Amino acid sequence: MLTSLQNPLIKQLRKLQQTKHRRLQQQFLLEGTHLIEEASRHQYPLDVLCHTPAWGDRHPQLLTQLQAQRTEVVSEDVLNAVATTVNPDGVIATAPQNPPSPPQLLPSGVGFALERLQDPGNLGTLIRTAVAAGIDGLWLSEDSVDRTSPKVLRASAGTWFQMPITPCENLLETVQDYQSQGVQVVATCLDSPVTYWDVNWKQPSLILLGNEGAGLSSPLLELADVRVTIPISPNAESLNVAIAAALLAFEVRRQRLG
Repeated sequence: MLTSLQNPLIKQLRKLQQTKHRRLQQQFLLEGTHLIEEASRHQYPLDVLCHTPAWGDRHPQLLTQLQAQRTEVVSEDVLNAVATTVNPDGVIATAPQNPPSPPQLLPSGVGFALERLQDPGNLGTLIRTAVAAGIDGLWLSEDSVDRTSPKVLRASAGTWFQMPITPCENLLETVQDYQSQGVQVVATCLDSPVTYWDVNWKQPSLILLGNEGAGLSSPLLELADVRVTIPISPNAESLNVAIAAALLAFEVRRQRLG
């Protein structure tokens, strides 16, 4: 059993709490039984699995099902040091950052293009909502929150493994490329006379959503084929970006089911 925080493996795992080390090592952390079950269910590979003796006693069947490259029993103190949560439930794993396969929007898909999204809880909630509404994929600007942040994974409630999330070095060029192929580009803004109910969502579409405070940049906003607003009470200034995404996503689903 590993009991020292100075163990080379433990020191390596603790570094994965930081975005720069996740990118350098091309790995990320999975914390908790639910996320590890979801990774297994979707056949996402695990590199290192660390668990306490008590967790192994509680989950013998799951432990035999998991196909990690390396499994280590660790003390509770070691697990607590590796985890980013306050009260981890006894298991943590590392997984490779497999290159995502961009989803296909043609002939009839719908996706979200997210610019400078900063809050990991918003991204995780948005992923969970997108899966529930049947959205085909997400594109994420490189200056957005890291898609493999532990907070993103937790907020997604395991749906992270079902949603293609493609980081983009140049989101503007990516949107232009889809637009040139006939994909409708829709931007959200506050002052449009067109509501999101007025859009024909039965055609292939890419929905642009911007930073929590600043919204979309001017180049992306100007690129849109149509700008839409979500009518809200005059007593409110704006909506949370994940809530806005939910309204849009389920209007897409409503039209397509109708």
